[in-house]
Amino acid sequence: MAAARPADPAGPLPAVVLGAGYAGLSLAQEVHRRSRGRIPVVLIDRNPVHVLRTQLYEVGELASTGDTTDRWAVPLAGVLEGTSVEFRQGTVRSIDLAGSSLALDSGTVRYRALAICLGSVAAYYGVPGAAELTHQVYRLSGAKKLAAAIREIERASATLPGERRARIVVVGGGSTGTELAAEIATTDWRAIADPRARPPDVYLLTGALPFLSGFAAPIVERARRVLARAGVTIVSGLNVTRVDPGRVALEDGSVLACDAAVWCAGLEAPPQVRELPVPHGKGGRIAAAPTLEVPGHPGVFAVGDVVELKDPNTGAFVPATAQAALAEARTAARNLVARWTDRPLVPFEYRERGVVVALGLGQAAGAVRAVPIWGSPAALLKRLVQRDYAHAVEHGEPPSLI
Repeated sequence: MAAARPADPAGPLPAVVLGAGYAGLSLAQEVHRRSRGRIPVVLIDRNPVHVLRTQLYEVGELASTGDTTDRWAVPLAGVLEGTSVEFRQGTVRSIDLAGSSLALDSGTVRYRALAICLGSVAAYYGVPGAAELTHQVYRLSGAKKLAAAIREIERASATLPGERRARIVVVGGGSTGTELAAEIATTDWRAIADPRARPPDVYLLTGALPFLSGFAAPIVERARRVLARAGVTIVSGLNVTRVDPGRVALEDGSVLACDAAVWCAGLEAPPQVRELPVPHGKGGRIAAAPTLEVPGHPGVFAVGDVVELKDPNTGAFVPATAQAALAEARTAARNLVARWTDRPLVPFEYRERGVVVALGLGQAAGAVRAVPIWGSPAALLKRLVQRDYAHAVEHGEPPSLI
């Protein structure tokens, strides 16, 4: 197979893709396919791997594998081999839309077209102590740190006095918080940490938002029952007001003591995106045009978690999910090539195929084309989708199931 063809510094300016997550990697590969390698593409990310971020809730498996993270990270060098995409490792410091250039920690990069796919960061909403004292699973490094912390907490649980068990508090009742709480509660920590380890008490704090907001009522009720059987205590209607070492304070004045707290309460655009002089929506996301172009900047696209976009058919915002990011990437790639070759652009249309939330130990709940699915069939479907995507990434192909 031929080696990747890097952009010639003395030749035409490339199309630059910022971020090698679900949106960025898919978009870069799609531009290569659609242009048949004629458009030079530079993909920039701070890490040399593509992280399967939607699987980072699997802290039990991360705890059992130690430093081996191959299952959650795919090396970009192999993925991009033989394409017109050049990978460049670096951290984006700032984006100069007027000057068509980027400031990286390693220098300056100029571009002809740009796709901003920098993902998102945890939103702490100004809660004192939240950023400093909670774990997160939005990055592989954070998920590894949490897995190691719980493993040590569970080892220590074997020596706790009386019947006391360790307590883990998960803040945020969306799909990430729900999947993480279920994973922690159903993991066999005795096999991982210590044969005498005691299963942890897991608390899921949903805040003011409803539990699994946006999901159909039957799915939400099913998830409640499964979590209850797993021993997860759901606390609804109370936002976190402060996090102190070993304590989470709620707005009614109550305090939950804990051995670890995990923040899954929401996401926002990274600082480099929030600082751009363009229209912004909730959480600093870019309010893009229907074509995913940034208003006032032809050839610049916002894709994935950094974009706020309304579905013209429903009037609802397109969800910040991996499925939506991949769909947006396909449209953005098509429009980037069209802009490059002076052809008309097309609006993005979102058609959700389905959504499934993992609930631990072979359990899940969700819907496929509005048809509810749960139990082991739902868990199997989620696993098949994950494997299909990982296989597609490794072979440079579009996934067939999402």
